[in-house]
Amino acid sequence: MKLLRLKITDPAGFRSLPGGFEHHFRTEWSLQEELAQPEDFAPFVCAGPNGSGKSNLLEVLAAIFFQLEVQRVRRNFLPEGLQSEELDLSPAAFELDYLIRVPPEYISSNGPEWAKVGVWKTRGEPVRFMWENQGDFETVVTEVFRGSYADIILPQFILGYSSGENEILSLPFFKMRFVQFDEHWNALTRQLSYSGRPDTRLAYLDNGFSQAILLCNLLFQDDAVLQPFREDVGIEALREFRIIIKRSIEVSDDVAESFMVGDYVNKGYVQDDYTSSHPALKKDSETGRYTVNLMQLLEAGPNSAKNFDPLVTRLKRCATLSYVDDSTDTLILDFWVNEETKRAFRANFEDDPLKLFQAFQVLLTLNLYAVSDALKADLYRSTSHYASETVPTLASDERIMRFKHFYFTKQGIQKPMLLKELSDGEHQLLHSLGLCLLFRDTNSLFLLDEPETHFNPDWRANFITRLRQCLPGNGNFAQEMLITTHTPFLISDSKPDKVLVFAKDKASGEVSISHPDYNTLGASINKITMKTFGKRETIGGHAQAILETLRTRFEHGNEDKEALITEIHQQLGDSVEKLLLVNAILDSDQTDNEEEQD
Repeated sequence: MKLLRLKITDPAGFRSLPGGFEHHFRTEWSLQEELAQPEDFAPFVCAGPNGSGKSNLLEVLAAIFFQLEVQRVRRNFLPEGLQSEELDLSPAAFELDYLIRVPPEYISSNGPEWAKVGVWKTRGEPVRFMWENQGDFETVVTEVFRGSYADIILPQFILGYSSGENEILSLPFFKMRFVQFDEHWNALTRQLSYSGRPDTRLAYLDNGFSQAILLCNLLFQDDAVLQPFREDVGIEALREFRIIIKRSIEVSDDVAESFMVGDYVNKGYVQDDYTSSHPALKKDSETGRYTVNLMQLLEAGPNSAKNFDPLVTRLKRCATLSYVDDSTDTLILDFWVNEETKRAFRANFEDDPLKLFQAFQVLLTLNLYAVSDALKADLYRSTSHYASETVPTLASDERIMRFKHFYFTKQGIQKPMLLKELSDGEHQLLHSLGLCLLFRDTNSLFLLDEPETHFNPDWRANFITRLRQCLPGNGNFAQEMLITTHTPFLISDSKPDKVLVFAKDKASGEVSISHPDYNTLGASINKITMKTFGKRETIGGHAQAILETLRTRFEHGNEDKEALITEIHQQLGDSVEKLLLVNAILDSDQTDNEEEQD
């Protein structure tokens, strides 16, 4: 994917981006040059002061693709809260142009490898598509998604990640995560077929998916692909891990009644007969309480069809040991990892780490079972900045799926260590690079909000290099990535046309984006800090205050200059600012001597 142009035509704007905001990601000239001479992967680096609108650019792209996903998944399943055609989605009007690499099976004889797609929406009207070089036709989005065109004109995945507490990017992704849960619940209730993988293309890969991301990579990727992990974090080999799956949950009478619909009711079953007829619902004869088996569509039972091979059953075949704790109806899967274990995963998950990760996505999303229908309905309508604060956090033993005993070996450490023993920076590096490795063979859009906040300076300096290792940009795959950052190192590893400098007018609040007016590739950190972030000092604020106090004493002229220079050396380390002050004192001393001689 290659972004070309974004314009917000909604007069209300979007967050800090005003109505009329427009940005051209590539000029016609730079695009032709890029297509004629493909280079290694290079992300767009979004830089600027805090609050300058960097995250809002990522969020508006996620919000637009969320609107498209709502239309696309409407064909299969969509919760009632998102069913209305008049649903008020922001931005209400926009224009988005991009190129998407056409899958080989869809390229006609001598046809272009890239489809140029225009997407736009006018307030009160449906989203429309235009293909400018694939027949030059225009149509509404609902018509496009009735065929197989979605596989051609949309990115395969839109992937979001935000570090720390900044969740401004997460809302569209959280909504689709709940859609994913509701899709499974609907299939379970009505005993419909279920694919066992997320239907949505939006995936917000927050820290809750870190263990799954790392596991999938360590189980499937070879040593060459995993080299970025080893160079910085020193991970060598996965040793063991456990998956705990709570199969059943207790539900209220009202929830149980939701299972009592359709053929069962029409056949005149009474309630107790129904529970014995619906394979997912049970009633305790002593307490009268109902339980629902959430794994009923995900785990083959003794009466399942021979060709029914759902994801939990496949996980069981890969396990070294599996057993059920009958008292809690909990499935325990233990994995002692060797080459045989890896072969089992490859055989059961199509030799594709992404297939295993999607299975984990389904299971982890079931942890949303505790969220009420009322809360979900509010979330679907929400325009809030933050979503997770409304979602209850479950205790570990209340979760449907969790990982435990995740051990691996690490360079310089004699005994296997637990994943949770790693530092925040190590977790963040493995997470951000790991998600790139998982989706390297896809045509996807990555939206990463400050993915390097916990990195040391060396890791920040090497981050673009690591991304290039993970996303080589070869074959039939092309990824687009936007990264927000306050790190000069990322700018120093990028060409000016890939650096987006954000500024926000304090009076009007208007956000503007420009490219640096100097060659950023290989530029010094000091120059980038000064030119892009507006900080001219190379030392900290407290040290600068001490330096200014010493300068003031010198300018008053009442100090012994040699003693003052000695004090400066004692108090402050080496810096350009210190050197300039010492030179100014020495120059003044020389001037005084020359005046005395005259």
